[in-house]
Amino acid sequence: MYIMDIIMIPIQIIVIFFTFYYFLLAMFGLWRKRETKITTPEKRFALIIAAHNEEQVLGELIDNLYMLNYPRELYDVYVVADNCTDSTAELARAHGAIVHERFNRELVGKGYAMDWMFRRVLDLDVEYDAFCVFDADNLVHLDFLTEMNSRLCKGEVVIQGYLSAKNPRDTWVSATFAMAFWVVNHLWHLGKYNLGLSTALGGTGMCISTAIIRRFGWGCNCLTEDMEFSMKVLYEGNVRTTWAHDAIVYDEKPLTFMQSWHQRKRWAQGHFDCAGRYIPRLLVRGLQRANIRQLDGIMQLSQPYFMLISTLFLLASYVNLYTPFFTTFLYNGVLLPIEFWTALGIIQYLLPVIVLWKIKVPWGVWVYLPLYPLFLYSWVPITFLGFIDRHKKEWSHTQHTRSISLKDVALHLGEKKQE
Repeated sequence: MYIMDIIMIPIQIIVIFFTFYYFLLAMFGLWRKRETKITTPEKRFALIIAAHNEEQVLGELIDNLYMLNYPRELYDVYVVADNCTDSTAELARAHGAIVHERFNRELVGKGYAMDWMFRRVLDLDVEYDAFCVFDADNLVHLDFLTEMNSRLCKGEVVIQGYLSAKNPRDTWVSATFAMAFWVVNHLWHLGKYNLGLSTALGGTGMCISTAIIRRFGWGCNCLTEDMEFSMKVLYEGNVRTTWAHDAIVYDEKPLTFMQSWHQRKRWAQGHFDCAGRYIPRLLVRGLQRANIRQLDGIMQLSQPYFMLISTLFLLASYVNLYTPFFTTFLYNGVLLPIEFWTALGIIQYLLPVIVLWKIKVPWGVWVYLPLYPLFLYSWVPITFLGFIDRHKKEWSHTQHTRSISLKDVALHLGEKKQE
């Protein structure tokens, strides 16, 4: 026995627990439940686009939204032009959107803009059943509202759509970023949905019932306001965030490594910020009520902590080989056979390949697969820096420099043209 066992044995238990948890989700994310979809349009939607200096890309999205396979009288397109210094507002009006301009140099960020916009729309004479939120650089599958209508009719009230990519072949960064999203869509979001657990909103392509906004308000202004809202409604009302696998949104991925670094660091900061506030609350309430979904919300919030802990354990294990300072039972065959951990490690690397094969990723994206581990491991320093800066809330805006049409997306992904 070593004195460091006091720390290292609990760390090994945590690693084992998370490893089996992720494996379980992945297994349930490789298949889909059969579902009967409600195709009759019933719900009325307010489509909200949060835009800050987005004149380069906004027009394509608005035009795209007006082409959706859903009755035109059952949805309206709103743009909140937030602290814009370019012609975003004028362009949005020219493309037919209802524009609200917001100027506030103190309360800066998407969360504040959405809170402001939700309240303005709720004060209108028009009654909507749900809000759908998009980023200005998105494009949307033509059946998006049809899918969300079906989910709302079935009683789901906080719904996240499938986050795909509109530019996966641009650079190795956009390709590996897209791969990461596709893998998470299946092995995390779909797995949680199949198990009846609550996932988390992803910032865009999300649909929230008007009744939920009226009941809980928005009030989420951290750097990951989407996750904050999911945890807020899970904690306060045990409201589950569900997953709409066929409600697809095409998001523009960063082109350079530094762009992706800054974006992911912002996500890590917000994730830690949100975790610090909601893990204790969910733990207490989840134990009091024996609520599996609320306790599982802790797993969602604990992901960056697990990354840091598992990295620490890996580094410590290398040192331990040459200078033993703790008792290891994880990989030495004491707890489980070494062959088990070997097989599990192989499966871990095969699962992303299975997902990419399953969704028929074009060969122009496959060529970047060898760089996928580099993208994943770069999360380690990003997560560490995000922890250090977890209390900073300075919003960083991603610049977009070109316009991509829905037809271009189909060519990028090798899909049939959407009519």
